[in-house]
Order: sequence, then structure tokens, then C-alpha cells
Amino acid sequence: MSASTIRVICYYNGHIVRTKTDVEYEGSETRIVPLKIPIECTFQELIDMIYSKTIIDKRRFKLVLICKYPLRNGNRFQPFEVRDDSSVREMLDLVNTTTIEEIELFIKVVRVKAQLNQCVGGHEDVFVRNHDNVAQFDYGCGPSSGPVPYTGLNADDEDSADEEPNDEYGEDVDDECDGADADVEVDRHASFLRAFNQALENEQGVYVSAQAPSCDVSNHPDDETLDESSPVTYHLPPTPQFQHVENLDIAVASCWTPWVQPTTGNSSGEFVIGQVFNSKSDLQEAAKIYSIKAHQEYVVVASTKKLLVLRCKKAEECHCQWKLRAMVIKDTSLFVINKYTGPHTCVNPCLNRDHHQLDSQLVSTHIKALIQAQFTLSTAAIQASVMEKWGYQISYKKALDGKHKAIRQLFGDFSQSYTQLPRLFLGIEQSNPGGAVVWKTCETNMPNTEIFQRVFWSFKPSIEGFQHCRPVMSIDGTHLYGKYKGKLLIAMGCDGNNQLFPLAFAITEGENNDSWGWFLACIRNHVTQRPGICVISDRHPGIMAAMVDPHLGWATPFAYHRICMRHFASNFMTRFKDKILKNLVCRAALASTERKFKKHMNTIGRINSGALQWLEAVPFQLWALSHDGGRRYGLMTTNISEVFNSVLKGARSLPVTALVLLTFFRLNGYFVARREVGANRLASTEQFTPYVDAQIQGRVVKAGSMEIVLYDHEKGLFHVKSRRGRTHRVSLHEKTCTCVKTLIYGFPCSHIISACQHRCVDFRLFVDGYYTTQSYYDTWAPLFHPIFNEDEWPLYDGTVIVPPESMRRFGSGRPKSTRLHNEMDVREGKTLNRCGLCKQLGHNRRSCKNVNQVQ
Repeated sequence: MSASTIRVICYYNGHIVRTKTDVEYEGSETRIVPLKIPIECTFQELIDMIYSKTIIDKRRFKLVLICKYPLRNGNRFQPFEVRDDSSVREMLDLVNTTTIEEIELFIKVVRVKAQLNQCVGGHEDVFVRNHDNVAQFDYGCGPSSGPVPYTGLNADDEDSADEEPNDEYGEDVDDECDGADADVEVDRHASFLRAFNQALENEQGVYVSAQAPSCDVSNHPDDETLDESSPVTYHLPPTPQFQHVENLDIAVASCWTPWVQPTTGNSSGEFVIGQVFNSKSDLQEAAKIYSIKAHQEYVVVASTKKLLVLRCKKAEECHCQWKLRAMVIKDTSLFVINKYTGPHTCVNPCLNRDHHQLDSQLVSTHIKALIQAQFTLSTAAIQASVMEKWGYQISYKKALDGKHKAIRQLFGDFSQSYTQLPRLFLGIEQSNPGGAVVWKTCETNMPNTEIFQRVFWSFKPSIEGFQHCRPVMSIDGTHLYGKYKGKLLIAMGCDGNNQLFPLAFAITEGENNDSWGWFLACIRNHVTQRPGICVISDRHPGIMAAMVDPHLGWATPFAYHRICMRHFASNFMTRFKDKILKNLVCRAALASTERKFKKHMNTIGRINSGALQWLEAVPFQLWALSHDGGRRYGLMTTNISEVFNSVLKGARSLPVTALVLLTFFRLNGYFVARREVGANRLASTEQFTPYVDAQIQGRVVKAGSMEIVLYDHEKGLFHVKSRRGRTHRVSLHEKTCTCVKTLIYGFPCSHIISACQHRCVDFRLFVDGYYTTQSYYDTWAPLFHPIFNEDEWPLYDGTVIVPPESMRRFGSGRPKSTRLHNEMDVREGKTLNRCGLCKQLGHNRRSCKNVNQVQ
């Protein structure tokens, strides 16, 4: 329930029954209509809303509204007539001044003309037209205020009017709804049950209750049939789904708990004969939760499509009579309890850490909202959440199985996702034409079937926006952790504000010469043909080979390859295992001038000549900034790729369709947010991006303290001396400085700014066009468009794509890590392990080599 609306449950087609302490609404034809009333609603607006929802003819009937008003002294209620605007405000204010979460409003329908016949029973009858369907009524109510994401099962979306012409309502459906009572005869309302069941299936997370004087509940009646006066209650335990972390508390707290809110049976929270559940699975879930809260366990005696029989696990040992028997209602999927003996009379001999009914299926239901809000939810966090909610410590395997089931329920099956992937790309192309999708499959012996090997994709906004980015691209690969192995290859650009720009993606069988060459060829053929792009990567042999292959279009001078300094230093550390030398290598790589570079290299040579030879074997332009020539714009690492890898970390354990959709939605989020930033800076006439503005402002301050000597007025040749006494030669005509920072970064150094200020020259002319606000806006200006509903996607008539069996992960439990760990995985300053046996550093008891000596 949002803060601007109040949930009101309206009852009509019945009569008001008043007692000393309560007010109830009864009748054999009682109907309910949940409404969401704005807090500023007037009396006339409320009347009009009720007329529209109940389909009562306002020309023939007038309404008298009676609110169930709570009294302060005890749990007592009295009628309160709502007749004007002030009484409406008084009624809506009950949610804020009392503990009630919803308001019950009884509608008395009075015929306008007195000569109309009155129905027997003390209340006016409201006739529903024969063609009216129960699915027309909006059952969207409940205490949960979290938004429910659209699924194909929802019938309350904006397009429902196009799909079902009889549906006149479009209210939002919440996750839970408190039941209301109504008398229903099955022989008259068999179609009602079918329509009602269909409405419940279409409107998720909703349940309603009714009472029936008689009911045939089974195709095969038991010898102990239902009592004719037994109440019949319909329940659908909600399964809320949220997309934001702020809704997690609501998601966890909104489970159906009959022992806390005993509206499902008697006041003790026990099951009762006549309770009806929307499906067998709902009944099973309710029985599991009941048993967990009662700290008792049951066994399944019989379980078929039409029958479910449960009894206490300790029935023979402790002679406990607890038993539940339920059967399907004829021509429906509803299950009704037709025999129940409870509560439990047995006791547990000891405390149990786990519970038999707390299985992975129930765990998956509990954590579904958590998984959707945070893909990276750890198994330990799942165990802690279950412990907090139910007080049991489940095993690691059960928590992991529950997580896998929740992922399958939310995002689909892993195997089927490969088959569905071609149609997903067609659906994306339908609303976002101009993108690139390239497949590579293998033939099989089965007709019309091919085995998946690789797929490459890039969205049109990325292709268009990259033309305004700096000509730098970072590429990297990361592991997939789902049911099938594989690698996710990504290519990232960098915009004028030094932010990552997602460019292209690919799912491949692994990182090898062929896959990297194929990935880079797809980028060159389908994404960008810009010459002179600088590609930053690690030293993977597949990348090194592809960057020198003249047939792929990435060899010099069409492109320039550079190595990530962090990976290069890691390779050096693996070879020489010396932190001092490693730090010197990093300093040499970051040196902006050749003088500083040679200084650090000489120091390395004096310490270890072999290390110097190892460094000299790698071309300096690949890893040293001083020899780069301004190609990499100061970007020394593949951090922009690593950052986006961390963004996709949770999604890498999802089916491939969910992974592709996540890249689509994440990119749209980047474009929307940064497009707005660019538009605001254009409106405020800011010339450059915030990153360059901050850099230039610092250099302007530094330039004010420099000494300047003019040597050539025509060429703009200056001699600039810094505060530390270091001198640099500046040529404004050639836009150069001996510090080389202007060439490296693409905007003027403090020495050029100082010379420009001396001659009143606008130093902004020395800033590359990629850093302007206009270029930044043009980078993020292309638009993503919403994807159509799945049933509107074009049909895929190509071959069936199946996942390769060789890439499937076999065995249960946590997937074994295939990452090649090196010294980059060790945190700086981390305390080493101390062995508990020999007390030495660097290992533990399990890997101790001195265990025999200690013993």
C-alpha cells in the first residue's frame, strides 16, 4: 500500500449484522471489491468509484455506506455511517490512528423506487448480469506495499483491456489480500469457481475467502464427507517478487502464517475441515510452514494429483493422532481439507538443528525476493536468513539447492535458455533495430538442431555512442558460473568524463586464440571501423595473436595494442617474487617522461639484472606510458572492464537469457542517467566534462606560481620553470611540452596553461574534442526502447539451439572455481596464516609439512 492511498474492502450483496461488540456482513450472495482510495478522496469520488467497481446501476440504486469503526476500549467495533467529505476523512484516518491495516466498508443498496420488489432475507438484492465474469472484479489488496514486477501471468497491467474486452478495471494487484466471507453454492457456481481460479492464476499473490452451505468436493468422495455447514475458505499464499533492496523486509515478512493471523481456521491457527486452497502446492506449503512453526514433522501417506494425506511422523511412537486429508474439488485445481485431526499431541525428545519440512523448495520460496534484489546473495546469507525466520540451521547443500531453484523459478531453466536465446534477440531487435548479433554453432546428427558455441551482441546505442568516445577500448574475459561453463568476453570504451562505456559482449566456450580472434573480428566488422583505436588487455596468448593478425583489422597502424599495467606487474611478480622490484616496475610504467623511465629501469637493473632483461624483452610501448605516444589517454589498466565484470558478477550465475537481458537493462540505466547529466551541463553552458574541469582547475592554480620566459613570439616558444626548479620547453604553435602530459592525456598541462596565460591565449583550444560537453552528451544521447511483451515477439523459425553437453557442470554442490589465482588475488598488507601445529607463517594445519616433526 502506497503512502498516498488507503486500502478499503467493500462488501455488498448482503446485510449488516450488529452484535454488542462487533459488526459483520452476511449473505448468501455476498461480494467483495478491494479499492485503493486516495487520502484526499471526497465522498462523491468514493461513491463514483464504488459504482464503477461493483457495476451497480446508479439509476436504480443508491448506496448507504457503513464503516466498521473500532472502539478504543478493547477489541470492539460499531457501525459508522459515511455520508459526507468529513466522514470520509475520518474513515481513512483510521489507518493512521489505529492498528488496523485496511478498512472494511459495508454497502447497503437501496432501490430508488419504493415499488420495486424486496428480496427475502432483510437486504436488497443486487443482480449481476449473466455475462459478467468474476475475473472482472479486482481482488488487488493486501498489506504488502512492494511493487510487483510485470509477468505474463498478471492480468492487471495496462494492456489487459485489449486482451479481455470484458475487463473494465486496471487496479494494481498487491501480494496479499485478507479474505472476506460469502456463501456460495457449487451447483450454481461451478463456472464461478473456474473463473475465480483463472482470475487467481492471472492475478498473482491474491486470495479471497468464501463460505458455502454445501459442496461436492471430490470426484471420489471419502466415507467421511464434509459437513454441510462446514466453512469453505479459499487461500493463495502469496509469493511476492521485488526488484529493489528496500523491499526486502516486506518480502520476507509477507509469507502466509496461519498461526499469527488465524483467519484461515479457528483462533488457535489450526487447519479446519472445509479450508480450500488454490492448488495442491499451496496446501503443501501451508502444511510445511505450520509444521515448522509447531516444531513437529509429518510424513506423506498418499500424494496424487487428486489426493494428499499427511500424518504425524511420530504417530506410532507417541500415538499422535495428527492427520490431514485433502482432495481436489471437481473440475477445478482447488484442494479442500475434508478430514483433519489436530493439533499435535506428541513431544520432541531433543532439539533438532534442522527440520524435515524445511526443504529446498520452501527455502527457494523464502529467498526468491532476496535473489531478485541481489544476484550475488551468498549461501551463508541464505542460511542466516532461514535461521532468523524459522530458527533452524539448514545445511549448506540445502541452501544452495534452494538458491538454484529460486533462480530457475525467477529466470527460467538453464538448458531452455539457450533454445530461447535466438527469439530473445529477435524481441530486442524488434524494438531496438540496428544492433549486432553474430552466432557460431556446430552441426549435430539431429535434424534441425545445432549446438551452441558462441554468440556476440552489441546494442545500437553503444555502436552509435562509441563514435564520440576516446579511441580507447578495454577487453577482458570472465567466467560463467551457471549450470554450463563458458566465458563472457566484454569490450568497454571510455567516455569524456572518464567513465566506462559498455560496447560489446560475447559468450564463448572459453578463452583461446580462436575465440578472441572471432570476438575482435566481430567488433571490427559489426561495431566500429574507426582507425587508430588503442586496445588495452592482459597478455593472453589469444589476444596477443589476434592483435597482430593482419586479416582481423587490429594490426598497427589500424589499431594499437597496449598491456594492462596491473596484469603486467602481476606477471613480473609471479616470475621474480619481489615486491620492491614490482613497485619499481609500476613506477617505470607510470613515468610520463623517458628520463624518469630510464631512472627506474636502471634501479631495477642494479638490483636484479635478470628482471631488467625480462622487462626489456617486452616492447616498451606496450606497457610504459612514456613510450605510448598518447594512444591510451593515460589509461594504464583494464579497470573499466573489471568494473563492469563486477557489475555482472551475480548475473554470471544466471541463465544466458537473463544475462543478456541484464546487459540490456544495465546499459539503458547508464544511458538514461548520463544523458541527463550531459543535457544539464549543456543547458548550463558548461564547455567540458566534470573530469576535465577538475583537472584543469587544479593545473590553473599550479600554473600561477611558475616563471615564464618567452623565446619566440611567432612560434610561441617558452621556457617554463616550476616551483621545484624543473624547467620545461613549451611550444604553443605545436601544442607540445617536454613533460609530455598534454600528449598523454589530451588536455593542457600546467606549463602550457601558464604560457597561455602569459600571452592571453585561450588554453581551452588545447583540450581534445572528446572532453567537451557536447561530445559527452552525444555519447549517451542514443536511446534504448522498451522491449515488447514476449507474446508480441517475432517467431523464430531457425534451427533449434541446444547447449553443448561438454560444457555442462556435473556433480552437485558449489561449482569448483576455474579462476587462475595469482598474487593479484592477495590483498596488500594481509596477515599471513599461522599454522596451529608448528606456529609458522604461510600455511595452516591442513597443509603443514612439519606435522611429523611436531608429533
